[in-house]
Amino acid sequence: MCGRTACTLAPDDISKACAYRDNQGKRKKPEWRNGDSDKYKPSYNKSPQSNSPVLLSRNHFEKDVDTSERVIASMRWGLIPSWFSEQDPRKMQYNTTNCRSDTIMEKTLYKGPLLKGKRCVILANGFYEWKRHNEEKQPYYIYFPQPKEEKMSEETDDSSEWKGCRLLTMAGLFDCWEPHDGGDPLYSYTVITVNASKCMNWLHDRMPAILDGDEAIQKWLNFGEVSTQEALQLIHPIENIAFHPVSTRVNNSRNNTPECIIPIELGVKKEPTLSASSKRMFEWLKSKSPKKEEPDSPGLQSCSAKTPKQTSAGLMHQWLKKEEREVTAKKLKLN
Repeated sequence: MCGRTACTLAPDDISKACAYRDNQGKRKKPEWRNGDSDKYKPSYNKSPQSNSPVLLSRNHFEKDVDTSERVIASMRWGLIPSWFSEQDPRKMQYNTTNCRSDTIMEKTLYKGPLLKGKRCVILANGFYEWKRHNEEKQPYYIYFPQPKEEKMSEETDDSSEWKGCRLLTMAGLFDCWEPHDGGDPLYSYTVITVNASKCMNWLHDRMPAILDGDEAIQKWLNFGEVSTQEALQLIHPIENIAFHPVSTRVNNSRNNTPECIIPIELGVKKEPTLSASSKRMFEWLKSKSPKKEEPDSPGLQSCSAKTPKQTSAGLMHQWLKKEEREVTAKKLKLN
């Protein structure tokens, strides 16, 4: 299942991280739907009913464009169907945070949007899952293995080229509900889940349906050319993920700090004491946020990592340090 995520990038960076090639081979950055970038608030600890960035076909909003064209929208987590009869969406009686892939064609809540092509991709840095450890629920952070440091630091003539973290791309469905009083329409989504892969089943028996690679994303979003049955073939467990244990601070959804995703060492009663440089990094991370505002207890691991030095948790730290160095250099240059 998936009940908590982290999405910390600024709107412009999300657009860069989602760059793709259209049918003519031209590289494009999907634009935000009008006004939606203001509705999205970066967070290390997103819970249901909050807004998240969602990738979908632009044709859902502009009927004259090709269904392969993409746009980013801000949507509420927890699907509210178009036929919902109550005036207040908070009165929805069913939990629609997740949608099981094995019953997706059996439930009216999800069958309708699926057959109408309302397929989307939920964007996040990663998601959290919990496992009982020493009589306590230990949270873990799950994400895509990150690019190696040398790839992240490559020089390029294209200043718009994204060299940051790789976003997790989860398959979902969305719908649009319109209030009876004529208020603004509410776009909302659900995350599709599948049986956990071998890499994840020690932690939970379910996991999000993760789309690994732009080809899978293209097929899932392009409802005009890819049929429902063909699209459903993309919904399956994957092994290409990384994970590490994190602080129990994430258990409280009100906690929204970098500590939520930083790896910890299991078995240590107290949180590791931060060095002076680490504290500076955390302070920088906070200030950089947009003003808008083993099987039983594994540690740092990537299912595709070969050595400890190549773990995605380590690469994530390298990327954070690289970001810190760049900001420091810019400040010195300005001074």
